[in-house]
Amino acid sequence: METGQSHDDLQRRIGYDFRDPGFLREALTHSSFANEKPGGGAEHNERLEFLGDAVLGLAAAGYLCELFPDVREGELSRLRARLVNEKSLAEAARRLDLGEHLLLGRGEERSGGRRKQSILADAAEALVGAVFRDGGWSEAYRVVRSFFLQTPEGGVLRATPDAKTRLQELCQERFREAPRYRLLSQSGPSHVPIFTVAVVRGDEALAEGTGKSKKEAEQAAAEEALEKLDRP
Repeated sequence: METGQSHDDLQRRIGYDFRDPGFLREALTHSSFANEKPGGGAEHNERLEFLGDAVLGLAAAGYLCELFPDVREGELSRLRARLVNEKSLAEAARRLDLGEHLLLGRGEERSGGRRKQSILADAAEALVGAVFRDGGWSEAYRVVRSFFLQTPEGGVLRATPDAKTRLQELCQERFREAPRYRLLSQSGPSHVPIFTVAVVRGDEALAEGTGKSKKEAEQAAAEEALEKLDRP
């Protein structure tokens, strides 16, 4: 079942006019619609979804490195996951009224497919992939930064406290005591030393970390400890 909503409206919303409208139609075509066509061989958006996922990940990584030049890799990964997860992408799709432009099969239409989070998120990825195919990286990056790199609540993205601070808060909450850091070794030449540090709670060693300074090693140990404590 096709929607009567004009795709011109969507192009105005994202600020991009497709040179090849076929890419946009493909991005908006759900597999349920394609499968209902004679022979079931019509193009649908899963390939563009695959491409858009990669473009979104790279765009988010570049954006976060610009925004937080001093934040470590582990925290950047968490922030990226917050920006480009299913919930965030579905919210961006709703802001663009993307669901109203989708081409859905009769079954998906009846079951409310235009409002389903998974379908909206997939369509958002496919739309990004379509812009990339049609206009290249610079246009795709502009569209991603303008419409997809927001928190699900539409708020300002903020880095969470560093690993040592988060570990201290977790240990105080869970164990009623703060972790301690113990220097285990220092190796390498004096101009490029390598420090190894353990983070301990009571008599228990939680994790170890290495770095070019004691501070860096402590952060690495805290990151590892947080990962271990978060495991089920």
